[in-house]
Amino acid sequence: MKIRNIDIFYFDIPLQHPFRISIGTMNGANDVLIRVETDADLIGWGEACPFPPITGETQDTNVAVARNLRDILIGRDPLAVGVFLREAGRLIDANPSIVAAFDMALYDIAGQAAGLPLFQFLGGEKAAIETDITADLDTPERMAGRAAGFAASGFRKIKIKVGQDPDLDRARLAAIRKAVGDGCGISIDANQGWTVPQAILALRSMEEFRVDFVEQPVASWDSSGLREVRRRSPIPVMADEALFSPHDAISLVRAGACDYFNIKLMKCGGVRNALKIAHIAEAANIRSMVGCMLESRLALTAAAHVMSAERNIIFADLDGHTLHAVDPVIGGMELAGGTIHLPETPGLGVAVDPAFLRKLRKV
Repeated sequence: MKIRNIDIFYFDIPLQHPFRISIGTMNGANDVLIRVETDADLIGWGEACPFPPITGETQDTNVAVARNLRDILIGRDPLAVGVFLREAGRLIDANPSIVAAFDMALYDIAGQAAGLPLFQFLGGEKAAIETDITADLDTPERMAGRAAGFAASGFRKIKIKVGQDPDLDRARLAAIRKAVGDGCGISIDANQGWTVPQAILALRSMEEFRVDFVEQPVASWDSSGLREVRRRSPIPVMADEALFSPHDAISLVRAGACDYFNIKLMKCGGVRNALKIAHIAEAANIRSMVGCMLESRLALTAAAHVMSAERNIIFADLDGHTLHAVDPVIGGMELAGGTIHLPETPGLGVAVDPAFLRKLRKV
C-alpha cells in the first residue's frame, strides 16, 4: 500500500467567543486539515491546531511545513509511522501540531487497514471517558456563571484558567466553588502566568477550595522553579507547557518537578509520541492527562483513542470543540454530559462534512 495523494486545507472554525488565557487570547481556531489517500482507497484524516502563545506556530507556518511533509510522504508506505517521524526530524520540535496532523492521519489509515478502531489497534479497550470543561479568564462573576452552567449540563469536572494576580485568581476560584458546590471536581491552569513566589502564595491560599491539581504554574523553561513550587504547594502540580517531547518527559522525571503530565497531541507531534510519553510516565509512576488546544472533534477523537489505550492516563481535558460556533466533523467522539463515547468504526472513525470541505481554501 502506498500514499498516492495528500490534500492540505486551511481549516478555519469560528469560536462562540474569544478564548482567553494568561499568556494570550485566541479569536478563532485557525487550523490545518490533512487528507491522506492511499492506492488501496483508504483515506486518513488529520488536524493541526496551532496555538501561537504555546507552540509558537501559526496556520501559515503549519501550511508551509505541510508542503514539505507531503513531499516526504507521497509514494511511501502509510504504515511506516516511525520512519516518517524520523525523517520529519527537527520539524517536530518547531512545528509539532502539523506533524501531529500527518501522524494521526497515518494512524487512521493503519486502523482502517487492520479493520480496528484506533483504541483497539493500540491495544486498548473501549471505555467511557469523563472530561472536564474549561472556564477561560474573565471576571469572577462571569466565570462562576459559566461554571454553574457547565455543572447544570452534567459536567462533574471543571478547569479554571488562572495565572494573573493571585488575589484575583483566588476570587475567581472562590466564586466558582460557591457556584458549583462540593459535587464538582475543580482543577486550575495558570499557563505559566505566575512567578515562583506568586505560585506558592496563590496555591497555599487556594487549598481550602479542594483543587485537584494546578497546571503549569510557572514558566515552561523553569524546571527548578516548578520543582520548588511542587515542594511547597499543598496542591499537586501538573506539567503542561514544560512537556512537549519524550525527552522533556525524561527531564521532568529526573528533576522531580511535577506530580502529573499533561500530554497533548498538538505539543508532542501526534499519537506515536503521546504513547511514548505515556509509557515514560507509567514507568516513573506519574499519572497523566490527555489535553487539547482548540481543535475540532477530529483531533480530539485521536486524543480520546490514545487515552482509551493507556491505563495510566486518568484525566481528560478534551473540550476544545465546545467553544466552536460550528461542528464540521462527521462521526468521531460524542460528548454528552461530560462523558465521551468513541466510535467503533475502523481507524479514527471520523470524516469532514463534504459541504464544509468545499468551502475550505485548498493548498
